[in-house]
Amino acid sequence: MPSGLVALALGGFGIGLTEFLIAGLLPQVASGFAVSEAAAGWLISGYALSVAVGAIALTAATARLPRKQVLLGLVALFVVGNLLSAIAPNYPVMLLGRIVAALCHGSFFGIGSLVARSLVAPEKKSQAVAIMFAGLTVANVLGVPFGALVGERWGWRAAFWAVTAIGVLALAGIAALVPAWAGRVRPATGTDPVPGRPATGPGESDPAPPSGLRAQLRAFRSWQVWLTLTATALSYGGMFGAFSYIAYTFTEVSGFAPADVAWLLMVYGVGLVVGNLVGGRAADRDRDRALVLALSGLTLTLALFGLLAGSATASVVLVFVMGVTGFASVPGMITRVTDYAHGAALAASANVSASNVGNALGAWLGGLAITAGLGYTSPLYVGAGIALLSTVVMVIAARRARTPRVADRAPTS
Repeated sequence: MPSGLVALALGGFGIGLTEFLIAGLLPQVASGFAVSEAAAGWLISGYALSVAVGAIALTAATARLPRKQVLLGLVALFVVGNLLSAIAPNYPVMLLGRIVAALCHGSFFGIGSLVARSLVAPEKKSQAVAIMFAGLTVANVLGVPFGALVGERWGWRAAFWAVTAIGVLALAGIAALVPAWAGRVRPATGTDPVPGRPATGPGESDPAPPSGLRAQLRAFRSWQVWLTLTATALSYGGMFGAFSYIAYTFTEVSGFAPADVAWLLMVYGVGLVVGNLVGGRAADRDRDRALVLALSGLTLTLALFGLLAGSATASVVLVFVMGVTGFASVPGMITRVTDYAHGAALAASANVSASNVGNALGAWLGGLAITAGLGYTSPLYVGAGIALLSTVVMVIAARRARTPRVADRAPTS
């Protein structure tokens, strides 16, 4: 795998840390700025809303710019946002820093996935995307404990200084290691005029990426794009409908002590890392089949978790499998939506926005189930139901792909 993927993974790691570490720092931040816990919570929810908006807005605004330059600009924005958080004299500036840092999140992973796949041969594109996302999944494992540890020893500002430094390293890495041609169309002749660029076989090429906003919007005429975005939103909704309340399941149903939740969440995070890498490899072999199997596995895992949550041993095993099956579909979903969108960066970023919409939907429905008095296992069953809908949508998309209409045809790669 090209060294440019390492730089992209480092950027993903930094962005992931920014998203997750705040959970372990909220009490310190709230105390430092003398705000309530609810107000401090906006540092999380405001970030999520900014991700959803920024993914579409920044990708659309930079549609005609070279993708490497766009990535550098996005990481620079990430550095500025975290620097603002590190030096914030008051809560409004802290919130502004979070919002600025979040603006780059969706576009970085959307455009970065297109750059990542352009660095390798077509048959390894999902694995390349998985390597880029490995940074995000590792951050999921380390984010909360990293924030809590650094915050406890050196204060919460030190955590944001550390993430700022990681952003600077990622910026330097992308500038040095990601080639200027990354993200452009590959020639269909089997030759490659750029030294070091992976050559393609006869007739093989990535789609020529649309350069203007209007051209990128045309990608959304494809039903396959919409089906994939829907499946993405529902798959995240299923996983996060369960995950958002998993701490209550562990302590109130499985019998774990509150102090055990941290290492249990790390078990889940390790599952994400494994699922991401396995899912990328499987998607390069038979993408639609791999996606259906991953979503079916998530549905079954969540349903079993609901039934066996009273067993501590089963809970440990199933939260790991939940991570594996929950993230195994991510690389394949991204390459699928970008294939059917003919390389439109806006569609890749829309996939990130769809995942955030799914997160919000799943968490909301899981909360409704608990409020209705259905117990702390109910979010697992809600998640299983949402994941089942995602599986159904993916099966429909896969069947439709066998006899595609002209607007639905993915480029050959």
